[in-house]
Amino acid sequence: MNRTVGKGLLLAIVHVAMVASLGAKLLIDRAEYPRVWARAAPVDPNLPIRGRYVRLRLEAAVGPGLELSLPGPVASGTRTFTQPAPSRPVVLSAEDGALVARPTSQEMDALLAHARQRDGRIVAELETPVAYFIPENAPDPSRRPDGEELWVEVTIPPHGAPRPIRIGVKKGGILTALDLR
Repeated sequence: MNRTVGKGLLLAIVHVAMVASLGAKLLIDRAEYPRVWARAAPVDPNLPIRGRYVRLRLEAAVGPGLELSLPGPVASGTRTFTQPAPSRPVVLSAEDGALVARPTSQEMDALLAHARQRDGRIVAELETPVAYFIPENAPDPSRRPDGEELWVEVTIPPHGAPRPIRIGVKKGGILTALDLR
């Protein structure tokens, strides 16, 4: 075996080891960190080439101490505009099987959330959507008929955005995970 082939094989082994270690880390995180189902809303990035994934904006319950205000009307001369809801830095946790947003002073690692009204109550909607990858032949799970809500099970790491595990549909109060294989 010549020297170039040997170096190429060594490089390939290093790459495989790096990818395998990342996969192992994500599996360990999935087993170690809390998991919850969270209501999600699809976000279409409106790009012609975006791959086989859906972008989902997650909702969380508003935890103690988190002050969120809904968007309100602002008058400017003879016109009235709707002012966007202000964003707040939050940290996520799992409490009683629900995703909960709490205030944080650590703006560097924090996620941003704003208020949204859902079923007569205020919820925190995360500003950064998460990507859920789907198989090439699977139908787009974000397109739901009336009466069905899109939900996603996520792992909540101590820092950063939640990591989606699987997607489901809630209909009539019953949550069913989708099999997209």
